[in-house]
Amino acid sequence: MPIVTVDSVHKRYRLGDQIVAALRGASLMVEEGEFLVLSGPSGSGKSTLLNIIGCIDTADSGEVIIEGEQVVGRSPSELADLRVRTIGFVFQTFNLLPVLSAAENVEYPLLLMPELSADERQKRVKHYLDVVGLSDYAGHRPGQLSGGQRQRVAIARALAPQGRVILADEPTANLDRATGEEILDLMQALNRDSGVSFVFSTHDPKVMERADRLLHIEDGVVRDAPAD
Repeated sequence: MPIVTVDSVHKRYRLGDQIVAALRGASLMVEEGEFLVLSGPSGSGKSTLLNIIGCIDTADSGEVIIEGEQVVGRSPSELADLRVRTIGFVFQTFNLLPVLSAAENVEYPLLLMPELSADERQKRVKHYLDVVGLSDYAGHRPGQLSGGQRQRVAIARALAPQGRVILADEPTANLDRATGEEILDLMQALNRDSGVSFVFSTHDPKVMERADRLLHIEDGVVRDAPAD
């Protein structure tokens, strides 16, 4: 069974006096251990689709099934609980809390899991900072880190709840070429070694080249990527 199934999802937004159709029947499936890349121009619906998969936003209609559970129609508290336990996020702007250290940023989503003891939280923080190569920077705040280091903290934070899917929205957009390649190497190694599924939205050809499966979204509809 796929980890994520999106079937005929529609999403509309009000923009001033206009209604904008961001998704027009979008469908896709994410399999276990997949390195899936979603490409498309700006405004095509990439980020909207990732936000709906990640339970940050909700569909107007259609089905979204995550780990066998129907998402559409769930309450905000149910969506928040499902999100923290199943899905991690890596954003192009990192979205780290500037007043917290790297370790505290990684721990932050774990605070939403009351079954974890303080000792277990610290073990996970230490482990995942080590996984991304930042053990020596645990006490540094985001402003004291490079862009690549901040993205590594964001990856550790996404991994710490030990969900099965990582959503990465333009994760290399704010990085130079060499650093972007390092981040992609890290994500691909994590995908290979841990079996965590990655779903990217991107304009970046370097990311597209690494895809197990490449899809294209335009005008809110997902299709197989056009052949070169």
